[in-house]
Amino acid sequence: MNNTENNTRKVRVRFAPSPTGPLHIGGVRTALFNYLFARRHGGDFILRIEDTDAGRFVPDAERYIIEALKWCGIVPNEGLTADGMVAEIADAQHPYAPYRQSQRKPLYRQYAEELVRKGHAYYAFDTAETIDRYRKEAEAEGRSFTYNHTIRRQMDTSLGMPIDAVQRRLLMETHWVVRFKMPEDREVHMHDLIRGDIMVNTATLDDKVLWKRADELPTYHLANIVDDRLMAISHVIRGEEWLPSLQLHYLLYEAFGWSESQPDFAHLSLLLKPDGKGKLSKRDGDKHGFPVFPLRWVSPAGDISRGYREDGYFPEAFVNLLALLGWNPGTEQEIFSLDELAALFSLERVVKSGARFSPDKARWFNQQYLKSKSDVELAERYRSILQEKGVEAGMEKIIAVCGLIKERATFIADFWELSSYFFVPPATFDAKSIQKYWRPETSDLLRQVAALLAGVEPFTKERIEQAVHAWMAERNIPPGAVMNALRLCLVGAAKGPGIFDIIALIGKAACEERIKVLTKHACEG
Repeated sequence: MNNTENNTRKVRVRFAPSPTGPLHIGGVRTALFNYLFARRHGGDFILRIEDTDAGRFVPDAERYIIEALKWCGIVPNEGLTADGMVAEIADAQHPYAPYRQSQRKPLYRQYAEELVRKGHAYYAFDTAETIDRYRKEAEAEGRSFTYNHTIRRQMDTSLGMPIDAVQRRLLMETHWVVRFKMPEDREVHMHDLIRGDIMVNTATLDDKVLWKRADELPTYHLANIVDDRLMAISHVIRGEEWLPSLQLHYLLYEAFGWSESQPDFAHLSLLLKPDGKGKLSKRDGDKHGFPVFPLRWVSPAGDISRGYREDGYFPEAFVNLLALLGWNPGTEQEIFSLDELAALFSLERVVKSGARFSPDKARWFNQQYLKSKSDVELAERYRSILQEKGVEAGMEKIIAVCGLIKERATFIADFWELSSYFFVPPATFDAKSIQKYWRPETSDLLRQVAALLAGVEPFTKERIEQAVHAWMAERNIPPGAVMNALRLCLVGAAKGPGIFDIIALIGKAACEERIKVLTKHACEG
């Protein structure tokens, strides 16, 4: 087997989430890295739903997973039908269907029993109560309980039991399982494309359950090995949490006689909390005010979790952020399109250590993508916000406003706060700024400005600026004596883009009315 990224067989990778809840951003990153690796090597990216854990199944989670990947632009080229459903029937486009493990369950028992026949697994008839009793006895004696070669002969198993007795119990009882027969005191040599060579001794490993008679479903360990084999998976790129299972998976491939064609493995580092201390969780997001899911999620109990999409992030920014959590291109470049990432991605540049998540960096990425958007695209999105506010404005004006404020925004949702005064007069005026910039002569000067503006034609930024500067020069009026107060009239505070851009977009009549309102307010104050 060729344990390198340069494997000569066709690259086929899979993302295999469980529909037990919303897709964490760590899961999205795993899907992204699989997708980028497949594209880089001209291979296939497969979506497979591992839904064998019936007890933890959550309605609507599968739809959420598919929608989240679609929003990110991570499109499987196998596993989904044209209408976005998980493929259930094998055809030319989906030769390995079905892609839900629950629909493949007749396959797994035969493989579990094959391992029993080969002597690599056995039937265990122990009840949960029996196992719990042994565990408590071990704890009372200050030792850990491990179901392996040290006690398996004491347990109620098929090992040493007459064949006819085994067959009778298999037919009569429904609580039995198939357990892997972990070798005793053996060094398992493994290779990971990110972490290098790994060696583990089997002495302390337990005999994992592979298949359960109660629900006739496999555990993750058997199901993913069998499916990866039958779907010709060449590389398994998954999270670090599966690294402790690697030795079992190596031994399963060996037990089946599949070692020469087993996939190459790569285990991605964890996404860490913003302080770098521990794995990033939903609780961290709730505590610090940022989402940890790509899309908004409403649990069956009605609990709501925020999503990056609903928080106003561009999918390109979200994907760019995730790509650089644990991978780097070897340059100072930080902004990448999905196509650029696919052309550059390499497992050789994926780091072993955990990747610290930064909410500030996430916002920075979104800000960069927002600034790169055309004013027209932003205006289309901003128009819907204006309509929600009851504001009707021409696209030409909205486009111009977007061009003036986008450098100051992080999200499109920021636009209203940054630019409401372009569309409606300020409802309040900043008292500290009035105190700072208003003088006894200010009201009279502003009335002169209003009269001046009424005569400017055409009413463009350039003509307005020229006229106002000429008026101040002719009367020897310093800009500070009038311009800050004028901004207060039009905006309500000492903020915003260039004053002449504001005047031109607000228009003559609105400027005159706003000057009139504040001069009256200041005089009365």
